[in-house]
Amino acid sequence: MMLRKKSLQIQTVLYNNEQERIIRSIKSIVRAVDFAIHDQVFEEISIYYGDGSQQPVFTEQEIENLNAEYGEYIKIKYDCFESNLGSARGHNRLANHSQSDFIMIINPDILLAPDTILQLALPYDNVKQKVGIVEAKQLPVEHPKLYNPKTGETSWASTACVLIPRTVFEEVNGFDADTFFLYCDDVDFSWMVRLKGYRVIFQPSAVAFHDKTLSESAAWQTSDAEDYYSAEAGLLMAYKWSRPDILKNILTYFENSGINYYVKAAKEFKSRERENKLPVQVDSNHKIGEFIDNNYGKMRFLL
Repeated sequence: MMLRKKSLQIQTVLYNNEQERIIRSIKSIVRAVDFAIHDQVFEEISIYYGDGSQQPVFTEQEIENLNAEYGEYIKIKYDCFESNLGSARGHNRLANHSQSDFIMIINPDILLAPDTILQLALPYDNVKQKVGIVEAKQLPVEHPKLYNPKTGETSWASTACVLIPRTVFEEVNGFDADTFFLYCDDVDFSWMVRLKGYRVIFQPSAVAFHDKTLSESAAWQTSDAEDYYSAEAGLLMAYKWSRPDILKNILTYFENSGINYYVKAAKEFKSRERENKLPVQVDSNHKIGEFIDNNYGKMRFLL
């Protein structure tokens, strides 16, 4: 494979996560790492946790104990941020503290199948394809984004579980942490990668269990923070990706909705606008950004 003898950093941003679930995730990672090293896809693999919790999820001794138990397979690193940096800034910080050839971003509650890393690496075999991101399939709730079943190409990649070459990560200057705190940082990052001419690939043979909370009727349950930051991100995406028509419609709807987090998001956007804190606009020809039926691309099905 083209990736032989390369190094990999798997990284996760924590915020008030349960230690038990993280350790369960580590056990699945260790198994996948064993497969990847055995098949010589990667030579050196580490996992780096960045913790924005008010109370650290792990003590130094607990990290030492985990390294003592799993150090044969993987080196576990832990950085206590001492503040909530958000997803984008947290991952930028973790990536900047390493020089690994590849970066694998996963959510704290992700469980990997034994061959997930191997399958994520496969699209990079053909360097002529110019692949910038490879995304795993999430189970039990698969993301509904449309993708080409022959090539795997898709509009954007959810960073619940992705593999990215460091050179690509650095070429787009990582995530836009000044704009996005929690949501749409992965959509924006994917589109910036595509803007540079790289392909974003969905790899259904790479499987990751993503522990989502569902209601009794199987509906997606969101927190207050998720509701607000996704609303805020929607406005910022429309602005950054040069869609004033969509931005105007969203702002009007938010301001007249009577829904607290929509009204708050609209006020925050206008505050940034007054203070000249909005991002530089890109994609004025609308070649990359896809705003379709309140989604960032076409969907295969609706959740």
